[in-house]
Amino acid sequence: MTAYLYGGNVHANGIRQHYLRFGGKGDVVILLPGITSPAPTWNFVAERLGKVFDVYTLDARGRGLSDVSPLGDYSLDVYAKDVAEFVKVLNIQHYYVIGHSMGARTAIRLGRHHREGIGKLVLVDPPVSGPGRANYPTPLSWYVDSIRLSQAGVHAEELRPYSPTWSDYHLQVRAEWLHTCNEEAVVKTYRGFHEENIQDDLPYVQAPTTLIAAGRGGVIADTDIAEFKRLMPKIDVVRMHNAGHMVPWDDFEGFFAELKKILPAANRGGY
Repeated sequence: MTAYLYGGNVHANGIRQHYLRFGGKGDVVILLPGITSPAPTWNFVAERLGKVFDVYTLDARGRGLSDVSPLGDYSLDVYAKDVAEFVKVLNIQHYYVIGHSMGARTAIRLGRHHREGIGKLVLVDPPVSGPGRANYPTPLSWYVDSIRLSQAGVHAEELRPYSPTWSDYHLQVRAEWLHTCNEEAVVKTYRGFHEENIQDDLPYVQAPTTLIAAGRGGVIADTDIAEFKRLMPKIDVVRMHNAGHMVPWDDFEGFFAELKKILPAANRGGY
């Protein structure tokens, strides 16, 4: 039986925000996907979490069925405020956040400036690039070229050169939804990876936080982990050696084995 309940839209922070809801019972979990990952690309994670949690997967502005930014703003501040206002509109009082890549950077900014109600932050392989730091390892052309290909109409096999390790299922979902990623949103967000420094936020995040760092892909080095620990002495860190940047894509069971240690619902079992 599927945990999927429905998709919905709310007007929050000046735009229409689209989301998918799974489960409907238990503690609320908000999933914040990455730079070119509309909400449906995370259904395989939300389905499993929905067995014990009330899960909302958000389409970031400029992706999926959410509005683009009317003023062309795709900064961390606006992404974080989108989530904070989404939570207010739905009157969610307490919630956990699982953010991947761009979504993890958003979660960090959310944890600094919109702390109310956050019970836990799970940061899955956030880009740690920024001013004076090493560049994010995936080139911008990888995103732009694949988006343009998808906008012309693409089948899963045509995307395999971009993601050769992905399953047929994940390639098919990406082929269906990648065209909804607005190029301006992606380009500006990518530039933000190099212009906005999330490390400055870390000392001000008060929610219990776990960093899940991929063992492959080159996004987070051991020196970056050491910096996280210096700036957030209470942070928990997990290094998933069998996964690349798309962590649950690469090691689904390993990812959930770690989540069961992190989130309280693990004590109830069932997922």
